[in-house]
Amino acid sequence: MAEHDFRRSALNPSHTLIECRTIADGLYQVTGQGGGIQPGDTLICTVKGSRDLPLPLQVSKVRYLINPAGQWTATATGPNLRDRMVLGWSIRCDRCAREQAFEFMAHEKDNLEQRTARAVERIGELGWVPSGENHLCPTCARNAGDSE
Repeated sequence: MAEHDFRRSALNPSHTLIECRTIADGLYQVTGQGGGIQPGDTLICTVKGSRDLPLPLQVSKVRYLINPAGQWTATATGPNLRDRMVLGWSIRCDRCAREQAFEFMAHEKDNLEQRTARAVERIGELGWVPSGENHLCPTCARNAGDSE
């Protein structure tokens, strides 16, 4: 089981995502070029409307096309994105004042408290560390850990 990164940030001409569309809740049809995709592999795509939010998909079936050579179509399962939206917020390090914009997923019905909890979870994935009411960027968090 291999993992193939097709996010927009991974600009690799031998790995090209042509299309990723929703067939049903949690079921996707993905068309791409290259990569040697096999059933059981994980495809990392980008959530529609996002710059960098990962969308991990498990390949269940692959069909290689004769023409153009190397192109394939796969059926994959992943998270159900119905009633979810991409939000963009920013955070500032309370030690060095570095600012970073980030994106996260929230349900449309989430209130501010729930959205904030999802944002905190996402910044944790990006390496930011909460320090009381403050936040430390990955660099300052590492330096704080070194000085202890």
